[in-house]
Amino acid sequence: MTVAAPPSLWNASTKEPDILDQPDGDTTTELAIVGGGFTGLSAALHAAEAGMACHVLEAQAIGYGGSGRNVGLVNAGLWLPPQVCRAKLGDTIGSRLVHLLGNAPDMVFDLIQRHQMQCEATRAGTIHAARTSGGMTDLRARADEWQRLGAPVQLLSRDEAAERIGTQALHGGLYDARAGTINPVGYVRGLARAARSAGAVIRTGTPVQNLRRDGGLWRLQTSTGTLHARHVLLCTNGYSDGLWPELQRCFTPIHYFQLTTAPMGSQAAHILPNGEGMWDTGTIMFSLRRDVEGRICVGSMGSVIGGAEGLSHRWATRQIRRLFPELGKVRFETAWHGRIAMTPDHLPRIYQLAENLYAPIGYNGRGIGPGTVFGAGLAAALTGGGPDALPVPPTSLQKVPLRKLKQAALEVAFTANQLFRSL
Repeated sequence: MTVAAPPSLWNASTKEPDILDQPDGDTTTELAIVGGGFTGLSAALHAAEAGMACHVLEAQAIGYGGSGRNVGLVNAGLWLPPQVCRAKLGDTIGSRLVHLLGNAPDMVFDLIQRHQMQCEATRAGTIHAARTSGGMTDLRARADEWQRLGAPVQLLSRDEAAERIGTQALHGGLYDARAGTINPVGYVRGLARAARSAGAVIRTGTPVQNLRRDGGLWRLQTSTGTLHARHVLLCTNGYSDGLWPELQRCFTPIHYFQLTTAPMGSQAAHILPNGEGMWDTGTIMFSLRRDVEGRICVGSMGSVIGGAEGLSHRWATRQIRRLFPELGKVRFETAWHGRIAMTPDHLPRIYQLAENLYAPIGYNGRGIGPGTVFGAGLAAALTGGGPDALPVPPTSLQKVPLRKLKQAALEVAFTANQLFRSL
């Protein structure tokens, strides 16, 4: 079987070696994890460190799905402000989740340091930029609440944001010193390497063809053999398939696309000069960052449309011209998109699908921090911590009404946005 890698710049540029391992035969383990992304490999690492035997089964290469196509912003918290998170989940559960995810960058960067992951880690913070003056109202409320909770965030005026980002086209921003940027493929491969060093078995190019109960265990049938396990985690998130069909119906899949330039050297040194990553307050979000080689990476919701002269390239050219007209014509070398699992309330879930079968899902575009935290929490729960170790209580499946219609409507809106903003 040919193993496919994520079609992103991050896969081409990372220095962290890939893990390709396809052992044959039947075996039994304590924990089977389906999906070699942030969540599955964080769970494998923490479970193996706690002494639990575990196998990770990845259908393609490590990080093939959303993890390897991520923007690479290690943000704190969720898209939702802390006060909204508490209002939706209740004060006890909401406050716990806000605390855990507010500290998620600490966990990510601690793992990177401890295991010496080669993932271009830069902890210079991120900037949530106001696309309009109305966006500053939202950012001010977020800043007030995070500051009340003691977080190192700073509301930036228009001039302060312009100095940090390199453009006067935005109306201000919210700087978060907890956050940073990484090469996400380097990070997810680093998690795999660390998990394997701790004793986890990693199988790539090993799609699970069937999952069913077999006595007191779960039976996972693959092309290379059968794996029996007491516990199973389905860590497929936005790339969930027909293995457990109902799982696909509990989120709305959307795409997020990115384009990157060639390294631009001193010509673009004034853009995010301190190394922050940025995203904006637009309903259809826009993101901006540079990598360690000086490439500019821009992205937004939707799919890559067309080739080198196609709609997405025209959109990206127009965004650079709007923000940084001094750069002149910019050439984009790489383009890709990935899939995000959006839940109706924009909150992540841990679904209990059956006895000893769980599916963490719905990071709503915040895969790195929440994926790492949820994987660690699931491992802690299964290795003695019990349900109290989970970031959120497990729930039963909740299907999204009119999911396919919502997905189609969103894709139309995202395509229209590219067209409008490329004019």
